[in-house]
Amino acid sequence: MQSHEHFLVQRYPPARPQLRVALVTETYPPEVNGVAMTLGRLVDGLRRRGHTLQLIRPRQNHADQAIDVGDYREVLATGVGIPNYRGLRFGLPARTALRRLWTRERPDIVHVATEGPLGWSAVNAARSLKLPISSGFHTNFDAYCRHYGLAWLRGPVAGYLRRLHNRTDVTLVPARDIADKLTREGYRNLTVMARGVDTGLFNPARRSPQLRASWGAQDGDLVVTCVGRLAPEKNLDLLLTTWRALRDQVPGARLVLVGDGPQRAELTASQPDIVFAGTRLGEDLAAHYASADLFLFPSLTETYGNVIGEALASGLAVVAFARAGAADLIEDGVSGRLVAQEDGAAFVAAALELARNPARLADLRARAPAAVAGFDWERINDLFADTLLRLVQRHERKWHVVDVPFLAPD
Repeated sequence: MQSHEHFLVQRYPPARPQLRVALVTETYPPEVNGVAMTLGRLVDGLRRRGHTLQLIRPRQNHADQAIDVGDYREVLATGVGIPNYRGLRFGLPARTALRRLWTRERPDIVHVATEGPLGWSAVNAARSLKLPISSGFHTNFDAYCRHYGLAWLRGPVAGYLRRLHNRTDVTLVPARDIADKLTREGYRNLTVMARGVDTGLFNPARRSPQLRASWGAQDGDLVVTCVGRLAPEKNLDLLLTTWRALRDQVPGARLVLVGDGPQRAELTASQPDIVFAGTRLGEDLAAHYASADLFLFPSLTETYGNVIGEALASGLAVVAFARAGAADLIEDGVSGRLVAQEDGAAFVAAALELARNPARLADLRARAPAAVAGFDWERINDLFADTLLRLVQRHERKWHVVDVPFLAPD
């Protein structure tokens, strides 16, 4: 099996301490999803390390205004709504506009974070200008097709994604098993780069007896939670099957779902015993994590699953399938429970085992924060910045590039 390149973090050579990075994405804060959150962290990390950022993204709404603050400039592209993903947009192709922009304000490197039409046109524009290109593999769009009545598109979408990423110099993949899978499918130049966890925000100290009481949980009652989009691709049927088994065998148990999505109205009407907390952010979200006991993550479509790291940091025992970020973060039986992929019966059994054994659950919860202690965002940001720097240096050796000023716009 092809090995995946891992860059070591080193100090920047004094001759080139700063980079001019053009980052292209079709989602960004304040949009609420794992990709937007990750990119916000990476952009912040690059800026704090002295790099200059040019962010190209779709306009999120009619009132959206680009930010231009010296080391950070936004360029807004035209976008269209994504069916069943309210609030998210695809960026329309912009090859000519990007060529014109990058001819006038030439970056050192282009990072294409999402694979929509805007991302594809960015790869085309960057290649035509002989710019180094990195990309990020964040979402299994081909796997999502079967959940939205588009199973016939799965093959073409998979081929599109492979072609896009193989036209870049490196593709950053968040988990080892995802990198292995992509290698088998013909992807090249993969580097594994995990995502960070903000342990200052997400930690057991955020636990709130008052919040638990608002859910109807008494002292000693089991609170089960899941944080994420309420949508078909999240395998919510298995979540509900597991909850029914827990509810029948553990008196006083509560299920709290944090998040929103197209299935919320249906679930709210059909599941009156579940607490639907909606979208939560910041310290409020952190309190919702820490005030629970057991975290269920039944999804089989994630490329990482940021919520797993946040749950572990918050002191929750996590039950998940042995794939993506869970496989890298959780040691089975030590910081959580991992079960074989797509073995729904094993998933239910693992959750029941912990729910019926408070001492075992408490032991896993106590060990959970240590599992993510080495995944702080500063380390991830160092790795990202160092990866970009090495690609620029490699590209300059290959093409004998001379430095071109980052010109101010006309």
